[in-house]
Amino acid sequence: MKPENFPAHSPLAVQTRGEMVESVHFGSLVALGTNGETVLGRGEPEALIYPRSALKPLFAVALVRAGLDLPADQLALASASHSGARAHQDLAAKILAESGLEPSALRNSTDLPYGPNEREAWIREGKKPSRLAQNCSGKHAAMLAACVLNDWPLETYLQHEHPLPTLIREVVTELTGEPITTTSTDGCGTEVFALSLPGMARSFQVMVTAPAGSPEHRVAAAMRAYPELVAGSGRDVTGLMRAVPGLLAKDGFEGIQVIALSDGSAVALKVSDGGDRARMPSAVPALLALGVDARSLQEFNNLPVLGGGHPVGTLSGIPLG
Repeated sequence: MKPENFPAHSPLAVQTRGEMVESVHFGSLVALGTNGETVLGRGEPEALIYPRSALKPLFAVALVRAGLDLPADQLALASASHSGARAHQDLAAKILAESGLEPSALRNSTDLPYGPNEREAWIREGKKPSRLAQNCSGKHAAMLAACVLNDWPLETYLQHEHPLPTLIREVVTELTGEPITTTSTDGCGTEVFALSLPGMARSFQVMVTAPAGSPEHRVAAAMRAYPELVAGSGRDVTGLMRAVPGLLAKDGFEGIQVIALSDGSAVALKVSDGGDRARMPSAVPALLALGVDARSLQEFNNLPVLGGGHPVGTLSGIPLG
């Protein structure tokens, strides 16, 4: 691709060391008001991006629409990029077992646990990469459970023409308000779709404002009730949902973050270099502009940069004028 075709990203976060700017993270961002209007924009938010794991809550809505009636904790895990803690893996295995399946039915990629502490413990115990440990195992387990419920083929549940991916595409199109024009394969093996940041923000807006009992409301309520299952101990997405009542958040690989507040306002962003460290600091200025109390966001911005084990700078989101 030629540089002139690159998205017109703007600075979203800056890291300082001493008195100097050491690094700048560029990206694009959109914030929607409660009526769906764009109230903030940076970079080129209409440029298509792969939302990666930020799509998982939308997948979960499709599973509920397919008739899958999971309890809230299992539904949260179906929406998760979990850390791979024992509780996460056990719950994914439980979803499978309740449908009469073994972990061998999973077709996601194998991996070590995603959480740093969980990964270190796994390695110390001499364990190998597995499908249950991989951060998408809850999603895949729930997809298989939906296939069992509907008597759909299990071996081919990741294939484009299978009834389940077909339903997922329909639901993603509806919730985002955008047609799917480009499809690729995510790291875990499911389809991933090219969408805009406003489209992703709209989908989360729909979930937090949906009527009680609807599939959209059920997914959002489950994630907010069990934020530790959506990510894990020490993860910023879990921490943010605990810090701000009613907030719904989901991250995605390659610098994706989507957030909706209980009033329906929403933020979606993409860090252009895919850098995960800039993801949450980049979101904070937009959340502040939407009225979130700054005290709730202190741990997610102005992150310390260390020199010799001591703070010598910060990683911060750039204020939005």
